[in-house]
Amino acid sequence: MPHWALDLGTTNTGLARWDEVEARPELVVLPEICRDPQGTDPLTAPGVIPSATHVIHSDDAWTRLGRLPLLSRRVLWGRHGYIGRQALERNISRIHPAFASSVKPHLQHQALRPVARLDRRTYSARDVARIYLRELLAEVKRTTGERIRSLTVTTPVDAYEGYRAELRQLLLSLGIEVEGFVDEPIAAAAGYGLSVGHQRSVLVIDFGGGTLDLALVQLDARSVESGTGRVLAKAGRAIGGDLVDRWILEHVCRELGARIPDDPFWRRLLLDEARWVKEQIFLRDSEPFHLRPPGHASALGARLGSVRELVVQRGDLIELLRTKGLYDALDECTEGVITKARAEGLSTSGPDDVLMVGGSTLLPGVFPYFEDRFGRDRVRAWQPFQAVVTGACALAARGFAPSDYIVHEYAIVIYEQDSNERTHTTIIPAGTRFPTSPDLWRRSLVPTCALGEPERIFKLVVCEIGRAPEAQRSFGWDESGQLHRLEDGELVVPLNESNPPLGFLDPPPPPGDRPPRLDVRFGVDPDRWLVATVIDLKTGRTLMDREPVVRLL
Repeated sequence: MPHWALDLGTTNTGLARWDEVEARPELVVLPEICRDPQGTDPLTAPGVIPSATHVIHSDDAWTRLGRLPLLSRRVLWGRHGYIGRQALERNISRIHPAFASSVKPHLQHQALRPVARLDRRTYSARDVARIYLRELLAEVKRTTGERIRSLTVTTPVDAYEGYRAELRQLLLSLGIEVEGFVDEPIAAAAGYGLSVGHQRSVLVIDFGGGTLDLALVQLDARSVESGTGRVLAKAGRAIGGDLVDRWILEHVCRELGARIPDDPFWRRLLLDEARWVKEQIFLRDSEPFHLRPPGHASALGARLGSVRELVVQRGDLIELLRTKGLYDALDECTEGVITKARAEGLSTSGPDDVLMVGGSTLLPGVFPYFEDRFGRDRVRAWQPFQAVVTGACALAARGFAPSDYIVHEYAIVIYEQDSNERTHTTIIPAGTRFPTSPDLWRRSLVPTCALGEPERIFKLVVCEIGRAPEAQRSFGWDESGQLHRLEDGELVVPLNESNPPLGFLDPPPPPGDRPPRLDVRFGVDPDRWLVATVIDLKTGRTLMDREPVVRLL
C-alpha cells in the first residue's frame, strides 16, 4: 500500500508520497494548484500548494451526487471549490467573501468560526477545511490517477487533541484513514535524517508566512514510535513572511512619498512585488521595487512624477528587520526557550541539533544568528520547505531511519609547498556512507614553513564545500551568513579556522625541507564526527589518535 503524508500549513501545504523504487519520500507536485508549476528554484518552494480556498456552489448532477454521505467517502464527483494557486488567482482584483486564505489557525481553536460566505450561506473553518482537503484529494486523483486511502498527518507541537480529532473526522468523511499523527518537530528531525540511537534535544525553528515558532523537543526511540516528543520549552511570535512583505511595502511607499493604496487590486500587486523583492534579496545585494499604478490611479502617478522605482538594498532590508524588532524577537524566543529548557535539565551546551523549516528562515540575518549561537555543525537548514512532510512520509514508510550518509562535501586546507598558495583538498565527498574506516582519506604532508622559519605547529583547518548536484543542495550560506545559489560554482566555507586542532612538531622542520613529515588520516565515526589521526614520520610519535575535529552534516 502506498504511503502518503500531509503537512497542512498556515500558508503552504505539502503532500509527499513514498517512492518504493528509490526508497525515499518525494514531494507530490500538482501543476494545476501548486505555487509555481514551471518553477525550479527551491528557494521559492514551487511545488508546495497555497493553503487558500475559494468556495463555489455548483448544482450539476455529479456534484449533487458527490455530496451524498454514502458516496462522499467513495467518490470525488463534481467540484466544491478552488484551492491553492487557482484560489489565489480568482482573488487578485478583489477579495471575494467566498475566499479563505487559510483555515489551520481557526481549525485548531475555533473550528465553527465563519471564515467564508457564498450568497446567503456562511462556511465555518471546518467546512472550508473539508473543501480544501476534498479538492486536494481530487486533484491528486486527476494528476496521478491514484486515490489516496490513508495518510500520515503532521500537527503543531502544541496542538490540542481537538485539532487531531477535527482532521481525523474530516478525512474520515472523505474516505481517508489517518495512519497516525506526527508532531512537526519530529517529522522535521526525520526529514533531516537525524539519528535517535540515544536521547537528544532538538530545537526546531518554524518560521513561515504567518508565525515564528520555536520548540525544543527531547527525542528518543519511544517518542518516535508515538510520533510525539517531550516538549522541554516553546515560544513564538506573530511574525512571518507576510508581515515582512507589508513592512517592505510600507518602507517603499514612505521613501517615495506615497501612501499604501486602498484599492485591493493594486495593494495585492504591490504586496506581490514586495514578496518578489524579499525573495530576490535572499541571494542578491539589491533589487528594484517597481510602483506600477493602474490607470485609474493616474493622479497618484502624476503626484509621484517620474519616481516609480526604489532599489531596495540588502542592508536596507536588514535594517528594516532590525528596526521592526525581528532579530530581537528571535533572540527573545531563543533565550526564553533555552532558559526554560535548562530548568528541565537541558545541558548547558544547548541543543544537540537546530532544524530550520519555513521560507522565512531564508531572510538575511536569520541563519547567521543561529549559526553564531549554536555552531554551524548543529544547524540544518537546506530543506526549509520539505523537511516536515518528507520526514512524516519516511516515518510512515519505514519508521525513524536516520540517514547514513554525509550530505555536504568537506575539504582540508593545504598550502602548496612551492608557492605557499592556499588550496583545499576534498577529504569527505558528499554521499559518503558512515561510519568509515579511520583512514578513509590518507596523505603524507610536508609543512610549508610559510614564514621562512622552522614551523613548530600544524593546524587542521576543515572547510564545508557547497555544490549543486541535487535540488535540495542548490543553495548554501557563506562564512558571513549570506545565502548563495550554487549552480555556477562552489562555495567554500572554513568551519574551524578560528579554533582548529593543533599539534606540535619537535624538532620543527626547517624551511625547504622536502621529505614528508606528517602522516594525516581522516575518517567519520558513528556520530558523524570527522576524526583525525596524525603521525610524526620523523619521530614515529602519534600526535593525534582519532581525535574529533568537526561534526559533519
